[in-house]
Amino acid sequence: MLSPLHKQLLNDYQRDFPLSARPYQDIADALGVTEAEVLSAFTELNDNNFISRIGPIIPPNHIGVSALVAMSVPEQQLQAVADRISAYPEVNHNYEREHRLNLWFVVIASDAEHLRAVIDSIERETSYPAMLLPMLDDFFIDLGFKLDLNNA
Repeated sequence: MLSPLHKQLLNDYQRDFPLSARPYQDIADALGVTEAEVLSAFTELNDNNFISRIGPIIPPNHIGVSALVAMSVPEQQLQAVADRISAYPEVNHNYEREHRLNLWFVVIASDAEHLRAVIDSIERETSYPAMLLPMLDDFFIDLGFKLDLNNA
């Protein structure tokens, strides 16, 4: 069950996360709770898969290089492969698609050589070939949502 603090964190900090030496303390001060309560609530949200990460969204190829990558993974191995891919610090998210290429992820690296090394490592580790899908046009979609959490 989501607490009022969980709901407030989910709605109020999808954007405009404080950029400071103590962002969780800043959030705590704004909400009238302790920093420990904020940290605990974010940990619970992560542990229960309400959030997957807290971090910046950087437009593709503005810092380093990035690639959208797709793989075809048998359904029974999909979660294990996705978890392994997510363990790479260069992978900022992955998701399942209803397609023959059913696992898609974004890799970000400092340069093209590092990017290729990460993708090669993922292919070796998972035993599945990766298809690189180069960006032809840059589109920004704001994925912040105002959540109706009154009944959650």
